[in-house]
Amino acid sequence: MNASKAALLQAYLDQRVALVRFFTLRLKSAEAAEDLVQDIFLRISALDSAVEIHNPAAYLYRLGSNLMLDQIRGQRRASTREFAWRESHRTLSGGEEVAEDRPADEALAARQRLEAIVRIVEELPLQTQRVFRMHKFDGLSHSEVAQQLGISRSGVEKHVMAVLKRLAERLA
Repeated sequence: MNASKAALLQAYLDQRVALVRFFTLRLKSAEAAEDLVQDIFLRISALDSAVEIHNPAAYLYRLGSNLMLDQIRGQRRASTREFAWRESHRTLSGGEEVAEDRPADEALAARQRLEAIVRIVEELPLQTQRVFRMHKFDGLSHSEVAQQLGISRSGVEKHVMAVLKRLAERLA
């Protein structure tokens, strides 16, 4: 460890309580401040030893402020995304929000159908099951499945078609 990194770690140890107090005031949460100060330590621990830091205390506060701003921006993006999702996935009737949950009998029927599909798929050879799961559940394309399993794309198509044919026969 070079002298600059050692000085930075020592400054962290010396300034830790002050850093927590400083960020508690800004974040309005002692727990969030503790997490942020821990993130500061993780960042400085991972620093390249060749990095020269001339004012370790100022560096710690700047690093913490940048991490805090990143965290706030991330929370705003998440909040905006959640709001947009809620707005696009709700129904209003007379100004009141209406639940869009399926009726219990429909949910039960869907669950039973899924269990039947899983049982049918489990009867097939392991390679066919693997291909089907990777394509339908993991969302991989036929080419991606073929590449990962080391088989041809047409082989993947044949496995998927075998499962779909079996499902059509048994669930019809």
